Amino acid sequence: MKNKFLTLAPALMLAWLVRCQTAAQQPPVASARPGDLVPTATQQEVEKVVTNILSTYHYRRMPLDDSLSVKVWNNYLKDVDNGKVYLLAEDVEAFRKYRYDLDDQLEQGSLQPAYDLFNTFMRRFEQRMAFVQKDLSKPFDFTRTDVYETDRDKAGWMKTTGELDALWDRMLRSQALDLKLQGKADTAITKLLRERYTNLEKQIKKVKSDYVFQTFMNAFAEVVDPHTNYMAPPDASRFKDEMAQSFEGIGATLFQEGDYTQIRELHAGGPALKSSLLTVGDRIVGVAQGIQGKMVDVVGWAIDDVVKLIRGPKGTTVRLNILKTDALPGTPPKEIVLIRDKIKLEEGLAKAEIVPFTYQNKEYKVGVVTIPGFYQGFEDMRKGDKDYTSTSRDTQRFLEAFKSAGVDGVVVDLRYNGGGSLDEAIKLTGLFIKNGPVVQVKDASGRIDVEDDPDPQQIYSGPLAVLINRFSASASEIFAAAIQDYHRGVVIGDQTYGKGTVQQLLDLNQFLPREQEKVGMLKMTRAKFYRITGSSTQHRGVTPDIQLPSQFSAEEFGESSQPSALPWDQINTARFNNYNAYTPQTLQTLQANHNKRLTADPDLLKLAQQVADFQESKNKTQISLNEATRRREMDEAKKRKEELTRKSKEMPNPYAVVLLSDKMASLSKQLPQLVEKKPAAPTPMPQNEEDDSSDGLSPRKQAENFAGKFKDDTALKESFRVLADLMQLSQN
Repeated sequence: MKNKFLTLAPALMLAWLVRCQTAAQQPPVASARPGDLVPTATQQEVEKVVTNILSTYHYRRMPLDDSLSVKVWNNYLKDVDNGKVYLLAEDVEAFRKYRYDLDDQLEQGSLQPAYDLFNTFMRRFEQRMAFVQKDLSKPFDFTRTDVYETDRDKAGWMKTTGELDALWDRMLRSQALDLKLQGKADTAITKLLRERYTNLEKQIKKVKSDYVFQTFMNAFAEVVDPHTNYMAPPDASRFKDEMAQSFEGIGATLFQEGDYTQIRELHAGGPALKSSLLTVGDRIVGVAQGIQGKMVDVVGWAIDDVVKLIRGPKGTTVRLNILKTDALPGTPPKEIVLIRDKIKLEEGLAKAEIVPFTYQNKEYKVGVVTIPGFYQGFEDMRKGDKDYTSTSRDTQRFLEAFKSAGVDGVVVDLRYNGGGSLDEAIKLTGLFIKNGPVVQVKDASGRIDVEDDPDPQQIYSGPLAVLINRFSASASEIFAAAIQDYHRGVVIGDQTYGKGTVQQLLDLNQFLPREQEKVGMLKMTRAKFYRITGSSTQHRGVTPDIQLPSQFSAEEFGESSQPSALPWDQINTARFNNYNAYTPQTLQTLQANHNKRLTADPDLLKLAQQVADFQESKNKTQISLNEATRRREMDEAKKRKEELTRKSKEMPNPYAVVLLSDKMASLSKQLPQLVEKKPAAPTPMPQNEEDDSSDGLSPRKQAENFAGKFKDDTALKESFRVLADLMQLSQN
């Protein structure tokens, strides 16, 4: 199963070679103005190869027609000028003739429309930069009552240069007002904005042909499927480094959204995730080197240049200015300090804690297994090393230790787990069931494989809860779905990401042999995952049994936010037997108890209000450019936040969960003896109070640290309460 989609079949290679021999001659490269970017002959060949592969062998097998052509052109137009702030309506209209012609252009290897549009953008960009320097020479007027619309998707293309000038004036005043509300003087604001756009101009002028080609090919690939993309040679080389986990940095995947660099994913074992200072959706607006280095404003920078600033040698310090995902316009950025480290898969291993607590006048011990990703030491396993790293093997040791310690229940925490090894997700499920199917996989040819638990042994059969959130994806969804479908445990949290597809990585040099020239890579979707019930995890993900308030909606984060995502569908149900760890009536009671806490528990009430405030702020896309109005709005938001915090502290809590930290320190001390793990295994703990663990903390100190995290982890606390309710109902 693991290697099924790693390489294309020889038949595919032969089919393409035959087709290549009969293909039309490459169209000549059109003449260009001095300084214009032009496509290369190799890029034209690569375009034909990628077009043929995607139209013939992608899971979707989308035909090349006028409908696809329109979508590709709209995609590319948006990639070139996402905010509709450079091109004029007349520019867009001049290229309208290509909207229904791109399917033919793709097959022929013609790239001229893509390059012509980008070169037009470059000329408009130069005009805008000239306007910026002129506009910044005037003093800012923050007494006017006009507004700036931040959602440019709602806007049309500007018809005249005058309209575009007015838009840019509002945009610059909005940026300037944000800085003024952060406490910066007018002269400093003007200087910073000049530097920001000067840097932007330098970066745009560095753009080479590879960038234009990759952007256009991905405008095509992402119409077919959001997880299919082409990587030009520089990006392909960087991707290989990341796959090999050979880079050093903070452990975060970034993406560009307008002028901002945002956090898309936090990698298991990386400094960013370990620090708890960054969350998905946060915006990086400044980067500084070391403790004393100057903070460099990176708003408007190309993402590659931001990444270069953030990465660095292991052990060095990087400071980031962060705008949190829920920050109101004008909110000052928060500076955080991170120590760069080597980002390795092995650092993201599963961890375990035994957490004693009291709830409703009764004492419980719950084992918590936190799994950041599904890993497997495949090379060590292939070599016959019996101690190879593995999510399921590590978790099995934890579960056996939990049983020896007499835990009452287990929580498996899969929040922010983006997936990994399918084989490990299947084996992990097998620790909680005796036998049976775990997931179904349907490939592009329509063949369906049912993947079963390979081991009939059930390691843990007691009460179980699985904690998920919007960023639990792929293999995480397979495990959570199987536990839910078997009625083996209660799933708690937020609807998961909804990525139910399998990708295949192709080195395009196997189709276009070049002795010294690299031509890039293609990542392509070739299969889909299905639950044992026959329902796809694609798009819908896993809906929890007990849903917690969440600020991340399916329409904005996850597969459902992607217009080209493969649809949800259904196949036949696999044969399996329910474990009936809970009945429908039990689940109704758990939900009723949770609903009561939603109206009485201070933490849940605070979470729900924070979610509501975030949604209200996010939906407000028109920003006032009047300083007095903005200050009043900020003061009101600050007062609401302070009042919410005050009420949550003063409010009596009939559903309080009290952590027994002294007992937890004792259990933390015993856990390594129970697990009997090898020295390199995860979560090493000392044998006595004086010894240091891998992070220099004694068991008591570790327990205190966990207690601090527990105090603010509303979702984990609620999972304890749900599990306690389940145990009480089971006993009754």
